[in-house]
Amino acid sequence: MLLSMRPIEFFRLLNRNNQCDKLPDNFGRTPSMRVVALEEHFSVPALASKYVKPEAIQKRGHFKGRAIAPGKQSPMELLPEIGEKRFKSLDDAGITVQVLSNSGAGPDLAPGPDGIALAKGVNDHLAEAVAKHPKRLAGFAALPMASPDACGDELKRAVKDLKMVGAMIHGTTEGRFLDHPSYDGLLAAAVELDVPIYIHPNVPDLTIRQAYYADLPEGADRVLATAGWGWHSEVAIHILRMVMAGTFDKHPKLKMVIGHMGEMLPVMIARIDDVGAADIGHLKRLPSQTIVDQVWITTSGIFTQPPFVAALQTFGIDRIMFSVDYPFARDAQGRKFLDEVALAPADMAKLCHGNADALLKLKA
Repeated sequence: MLLSMRPIEFFRLLNRNNQCDKLPDNFGRTPSMRVVALEEHFSVPALASKYVKPEAIQKRGHFKGRAIAPGKQSPMELLPEIGEKRFKSLDDAGITVQVLSNSGAGPDLAPGPDGIALAKGVNDHLAEAVAKHPKRLAGFAALPMASPDACGDELKRAVKDLKMVGAMIHGTTEGRFLDHPSYDGLLAAAVELDVPIYIHPNVPDLTIRQAYYADLPEGADRVLATAGWGWHSEVAIHILRMVMAGTFDKHPKLKMVIGHMGEMLPVMIARIDDVGAADIGHLKRLPSQTIVDQVWITTSGIFTQPPFVAALQTFGIDRIMFSVDYPFARDAQGRKFLDEVALAPADMAKLCHGNADALLKLKA
């Protein structure tokens, strides 16, 4: 019965002793409210093809591209465009600001000087776009993750010189998670600069792909391994490794962001505390406390209410930020989701822009 309720009806049920039955249907919604979306993507194909070798992509294990419904445009075709189509989509959905990040073949696939050059080129390209549209765009830096010693320097350049608001990485790099000692300099730089690092999923490497997703029909293997399940669990594991390794305890001011309504963590963190109670004496905090203290989540790509309710009850409204996942999801989907959310006006403002403005130091 609860899942069949409209969100406002669910909210009234939870608050029936507080006379919430008198709330109007547009409770918490402000159509003209500032809206920031921060898991939104772009690409620079010319730079990627210059620095990323085809065999590097093959080694990572990229799948055949997703099937496109008749009459629909491929997201890969929309990625490079930072202009009329993108802004029309934003305007139609009532989204004020996009925080852009590189997607597709990136500097994590190019070791050494090539990866460093690619990261710098992508960041320079993004900085130019933001400079042209400073009220509509902001940017997360790309980092040369295959050259860990160079990551901190590029993050500092991107934040100090190019005015980036943080960085985005894409899953693991050559099997390494951020708890690997080689990335300690990067994490220290993020703390020094007081900017977050956003962990975005990536396709599983070939070893994981063979172990878990082999022998499935073409297309179905990609769905299960990536957006349907696999890459969400890998991002959750990434965060949990950082917890269990003591990385967050070592860097207590480090700020991380993950998308997709918390990558399934909201339904699991209490259990992790419970079953791990006898084995986490080396940690300064319970895993759930560490995560809620240092991880922010976005709504990217998840547009139904039950996951949002779970995220709200576990992370709290101060740790949740609106996002769409453009162009892999449509801005119109994000607007529809916002229109179905039932929150008090002050909490709605936090979801739509307040939390992102504070974390990323964005100016209205």
